[in-house]
Amino acid sequence: MTSELAVKVDRVRGVLSERGLTSVTLTSRESLAWLLGGARVTVPTNGDPVLSAHVTHEELKLFVFANEVERMQREELAALGELDVVPIPWHEPLPPLPAGAEPEASLAAELRAARAQLLPVEIERYRALGSDLARAVTAVARELRAADSERHAAAALAHAVIEAGAEPVVLLAAGAGRLGLRHPLPTTAPLGDRAMLVVGARRHGLIANLTRFVGDASDADERLLEVEADAFAATRPDRSLAEVLADIASAYPAHGFQPSEWLNHHQGGPTGYAGRDPRATPTATDLVTDGQAFAWNPSAPRTKVEDTVIIADGKVEVLTADPVWPTTDVNGVLRPLPLPFV
Repeated sequence: MTSELAVKVDRVRGVLSERGLTSVTLTSRESLAWLLGGARVTVPTNGDPVLSAHVTHEELKLFVFANEVERMQREELAALGELDVVPIPWHEPLPPLPAGAEPEASLAAELRAARAQLLPVEIERYRALGSDLARAVTAVARELRAADSERHAAAALAHAVIEAGAEPVVLLAAGAGRLGLRHPLPTTAPLGDRAMLVVGARRHGLIANLTRFVGDASDADERLLEVEADAFAATRPDRSLAEVLADIASAYPAHGFQPSEWLNHHQGGPTGYAGRDPRATPTATDLVTDGQAFAWNPSAPRTKVEDTVIIADGKVEVLTADPVWPTTDVNGVLRPLPLPFV
């Protein structure tokens, strides 16, 4: 067992000890990809995992569909050392919970906390993904023209993401006529004089998210960056996500937006092995952990800002940054401005 896997198994066993339990069976993509060092555990990108992992205080056992065993062992699990793999016929369901095992869902909050603080090896993977994704988006954005359609932009982004060895998780594009939508699935509409590109991509199990604008700038863009800066400042260890969200909500009127603006779209939250792990809500009790990844995404009519960051020791490290993209300094953090059309 590699050191990374050993640390993560120990964290799961710590959860078992805290709850007085003997075992748990992990079945979600997020937990399995985290435990297994970023292994690709699904075949349809957002499909059900092809394996489950049973963790006790003494052993780790993987149950894998037989038609996936060779690929998983050779391409996804080989770096993890010797593992106990049990093949399951493809036409049968993965085994039910062993006697006394706890279902993952009943430990969801504890398992989120277990994977919140990233290991150094995970941070290196994340930095590489963030850099590759940001550069890919820049390359696509530089080639876009006002007459191009939203679907053309999304297709180019998908091509760039896959070429980077990642899987597209979110691909949104809005031209000037559809910027009022917070989740603009691409259409044949032209980009016009201002366009929004939103990308989420997964590699090694980790998901990086970013939003970029191409074309004209607006006063609201820079005011929204101040809202985001307040979000970063509010994200401090041992604060609940509900407390952070309350500060973000207060930041909107402080920077010239309607007090209710935060209600018009979710504001993001922790990220990592899920797009938001979890999304911040007024009742979210999860606590911020030092060295955790976040993707806050404040938005307002026709504008939005989003990057994947790690907040540690009171500092914000932007993972999804490309040095050639135009930026402005906001409280010591370089933040993106719209890229003009050529």
